Amino acid sequence: MSAAGSPSHSDSPAAALGPLALFLGAVAAAGAWPTLMFVLLPWSLIAGGLAVTFGAMGIHYAGLGAGRLWASVTGTVLGATGLAAPFLLFVVLPA
Repeated sequence: MSAAGSPSHSDSPAAALGPLALFLGAVAAAGAWPTLMFVLLPWSLIAGGLAVTFGAMGIHYAGLGAGRLWASVTGTVLGATGLAAPFLLFVVLPA
């Protein structure tokens, strides 16, 4: 047994929140594209909400030293974009 000791911060599940938010944010932002919006609308809304949630959690844990800040912030921004695009298209623009 070579490494007996306490686990490092990179071993915690919090380290996966940033990349997960980035992936879900990319799915949400792809649904914001007008030609794909009608096909991906339910998935975009679900992925956008999860990306914002996991991204905010990732930002918190990155501040504590466990996780990637850039991936969390990028995932949060892409998730918010994916959530805002259908709202802008269906609510703001027709009015």
